Amino acid sequence: MTDPNHGIMVSAIFLTFSGNCKEALTFYQNCFGGTLQFELFEKELQGYTEKPVVSGSLVADSIVIYGSDLVHNEGRIVGNYMAIFRQCTNKHVRKELIEKLMCSKNYFSIGNDDDQLIEIVDTFEVRWILSV
Repeated sequence: MTDPNHGIMVSAIFLTFSGNCKEALTFYQNCFGGTLQFELFEKELQGYTEKPVVSGSLVADSIVIYGSDLVHNEGRIVGNYMAIFRQCTNKHVRKELIEKLMCSKNYFSIGNDDDQLIEIVDTFEVRWILSV
């Protein structure tokens, strides 16, 4: 995709959530900044308390995250085979991001400040690998 602010190609991530896409992308906006947009399903769907997000996006300077509440027929399966890799400019920047991503009780971290790679699983069960 082309970054509308800078005209350069950037990588994007697409994540499927279990009915909490709007909450998750708003959480990531607090971590990375950026602009949110949501396209909601027109009608209520069985199993959803609100109109589900068909497509949502967070476009920030350092990351683009797309998401949806709509899942494949087999459902959403959380696995440990995939993680979002994020290169941080230094340990201070990485520590600030870790604090933002781990703001809830439902997380875990592998590694310490001196390690080149630290693994985080946030409250939405998204796995992050943060490097310096």
